[in-house]
Amino acid sequence: MKTFMAKFEPEKRQWYLIDVRGKTLGRAATQIAVLLRGKNKPTFTPNIDNGDFVVVINAGDVKLTGNKIEQKMYYSHSGYIGGIKAVSAKRMLKEHPERVIIHAVKGMLPKNRLSDRLITKLKVYAGENHPHKAQNPIKIEI
Repeated sequence: MKTFMAKFEPEKRQWYLIDVRGKTLGRAATQIAVLLRGKNKPTFTPNIDNGDFVVVINAGDVKLTGNKIEQKMYYSHSGYIGGIKAVSAKRMLKEHPERVIIHAVKGMLPKNRLSDRLITKLKVYAGENHPHKAQNPIKIEI
C-alpha cells in the first residue's frame, strides 16, 4: 500500500455561489472555509491548495446573533503609538459588508502562507450582482 499524496491541480477546481442573506455569520464562514480549503473532498491534503472558488453574494444582509451587532469591534493598527482604530460591526456592515465576511473566513483558515493563497479564491459582494457568471458557479445552500 502506498500513501496517496494529492497534487496541485488548478484545472479541477469548481466555483460555488453562496447567498448569505439572513444566514448567521459564523455558520456561513465555517462552510466557506471548508470549501476554500478543500476539506469536503476525499483527496484533502493539509499542505496542498486543492480547494474551490467561492462567490458570496448579499454580504450586507448577513445576520449577527445576540448583541454582536452593537458590541463586536474590528480593530486595526497603523503601527504608530496610539494608532489603534476600532470600528463596530454595525458600522462595518453598513460601510464595507465584504470585509466582515472576509475577516470571519480568514480567522478560520490556517495561520500560514497557505491561507494567503486560499483567501484569494474568496469573492465577496455586498449585493446580488457578481461578475463570475461565466464560470457557471454551483449554487449551494448553507
